[in-house]
Amino acid sequence: MNADELKKQAAKAALEYITGGIIGVGTGSTVNHFIDYLATVKGKIEGTVSSSEASTERLKQHGIPVLDLNSTGDLEVYIDGADESDHYLNLIKGGGGALTREKIIAGASKKFVCIADQSKLVDMLGTFPLPVEVIPMARSHVARQLVKLGGTPVWREGFTTDNGNVILDVHNLEIMKPREMEQQINAIAGVVTTGIFALRGADVLILGTEEGAKTVQPK
Repeated sequence: MNADELKKQAAKAALEYITGGIIGVGTGSTVNHFIDYLATVKGKIEGTVSSSEASTERLKQHGIPVLDLNSTGDLEVYIDGADESDHYLNLIKGGGGALTREKIIAGASKKFVCIADQSKLVDMLGTFPLPVEVIPMARSHVARQLVKLGGTPVWREGFTTDNGNVILDVHNLEIMKPREMEQQINAIAGVVTTGIFALRGADVLILGTEEGAKTVQPK
């Protein structure tokens, strides 16, 4: 079974968490499948809050209302993918560049359901380069601080986030203490946020596997 089929399995299984109200919708290839499945039950929800312009466009194509988080209050559930998850459901996110809005929506949601294929579950975060969203004028300064933490930051040239900022992808980080590392990086002046989602990790991880969709609870 190819990776796309595994992603579809996880995306479809997430529908059981849709019980009504307003839901948060993330960004990425697995979430695109979820949006397509959500369209089949869109009558069950009042609307969505989206983490990116790309997801907003896809939701609207299906006739699913997209609302402003400022006007919705807390969300019932947030469905999003991840670039990596450990067994405690700490995540690395931001491969698609939408990490800041994703982190805001995750923080505003009562339940965070992460959907991914089985390759995303790892013993320790850090093999996938860690995205860090940065104010443009602070790029070099932040990069120097990230080097001090043991990482090798690479500017994602030619890419601008939906917020008008840049991304540094940090290679060679061994993230043994995700919560501490998240706080350390967020404390660097000029960082908007880091792609470590540990202070607000996932509540449930749905993995697409060769044996079907599998639900993982945090250790």
